[in-house]
Parts: sequence; structure tokens; C-alpha cells
Amino acid sequence: MRYIIVDLEATCWEGRTPVEKMETIEIGAVALAGASAGTPWVAAGEFASFVRPVASPQLSDFCRRLTSIEQRDVDGAGYFWEVFPAFAEWAGAEEFAWCSWGGYDLNQLRADCRRHGIAFPAAFERHINLKREFARLNRVDRCGLAAALSLKGLPLVGTHHRGIDDARNIAALAVGILPALESGGY
Repeated sequence: MRYIIVDLEATCWEGRTPVEKMETIEIGAVALAGASAGTPWVAAGEFASFVRPVASPQLSDFCRRLTSIEQRDVDGAGYFWEVFPAFAEWAGAEEFAWCSWGGYDLNQLRADCRRHGIAFPAAFERHINLKREFARLNRVDRCGLAAALSLKGLPLVGTHHRGIDDARNIAALAVGILPALESGGY
């Protein structure tokens, strides 16, 4: 089985913000090829792109501090209706399950597809919430990515709250989660 590990960054403001107000500003993804015949799990490719927001084109100070994404990064990026199809094409037609740390990324992609009149791809319906599975398999409360890495003795590599860096860190955890799901008949 192939897995696409996804992490999104979105427009945000201090305090709780509804998903409907937020817009994706970065898509980071790592493709993982599952082990077979004794071969190890391997990263089989990456996708990284900034996305230009339209509803709130100016990033808040809070968003820039949290994500380290600068205004110039999104001002020079393609719009969601350009980037998302490129991402879906990169994911490919071969069957996959896409994974994220929690359910936020799934909800945000659906909201952005609705906002821009794009049909949510059927291939993206097979979603694994790795945060939930990590908690279940390790018998711990659900926790953030940094805490999960720490629990497993893994370093947080790159910049936290950057799509591609977080996707890489989630992938590091996924190689310990997905084999257990596969053996359980997911």
C-alpha cells in the first residue's frame, strides 16, 4: 500500500478560527511506499508548495510568527485551484491512503475545495488520522506532533508548523504506526 503523508498550513489568527474562514497557504506531503518482501519503508517522493489565499490575502502577524511563512511566499504562489490539482496529480492514480496528524487537514482540504468549486477527489476519501492511531497504539492521550516525536525519542527536524517539515516528521512517526495498521487489516 502507498501512503501520502500530508500537512497543511493555513491562514490563522490568534484564538480559535473556524475552518471555513481559514485558507490553505502551504501543502507539504511525503509519499511512503510500504515495506514488502523484507524491504524497508521508504520515502518515495515529496510535494511542497505555497498557496496564495484569496479571502484573506494578507497574512496575520500571528500566522507569520506561527508558521514562519512570509507574505512574499504566498504572494508569489499559485492559487488553490492551481496548486491542488497539481498536488492530486503528484499523488497519482495508483491507490493510496492519505494520512495526516489529526482530522484538521482533511476538513481544511474539503473546505478549500468547496470554496473554489473543486470536486473533492474520491481517492482522498481514504484517510488515516495518525494522531488518533498513535494514541491508540501507544495507549496515550492524543497529543501534538512535537510531543509524539518526543515520546518516541525522535527529533523534531526542520521548522515546526511548516507543511513539508511537519510532513517529514509525521512520516517518521508513520513508519511505526502504519505497519501495525496493516497487520491489523486496515
